[in-house]
Amino acid sequence: MTEVFENHQPRPILPQDLAGLHALNEAHARETSSMSPEAFAKLLGEALLARAAGPEGAPEALLVALDATADYDSPNFLWFRARGADFAYVDRVIVSAKARGAGLARRLYADLFAVAKETGLKRVVCEVNSDPPNPASDAFHAALGFREVGSARLEDRGKTVRYLERLL
Repeated sequence: MTEVFENHQPRPILPQDLAGLHALNEAHARETSSMSPEAFAKLLGEALLARAAGPEGAPEALLVALDATADYDSPNFLWFRARGADFAYVDRVIVSAKARGAGLARRLYADLFAVAKETGLKRVVCEVNSDPPNPASDAFHAALGFREVGSARLEDRGKTVRYLERLL
């Protein structure tokens, strides 16, 4: 089934995508975080880059990245902001189970790398859960050239994260 999505390129998020993207987010809340539809829309509005991939009205992938100017109180985002303002922070990248392996996440990241460079940012940063583990995300980010730059235990969320960066 992934061959259906191989030709889908990153694109702006359309109004008809919102419900499906929110559902995709909620289906992966363990890896990212659950958000109300209103909070999700606010996050998209704060984004340096918010892109979808897949059919209009039924996207199969999402990437949301913020720069240091975003009004966002995530402890992970704030960890990076405390260490400099020259970054694009990947808050979430999600690919539906049926579209995995089609290269959508790689294309979304390539789009982000280009936008971050164009805007003069020096690095792309993110976090990946280490407890509970997320080996697929670890392998994906390592293949893209990310390296660990820190870690934190988020007691209120019941998880531990590794902070990653890729210099541009």
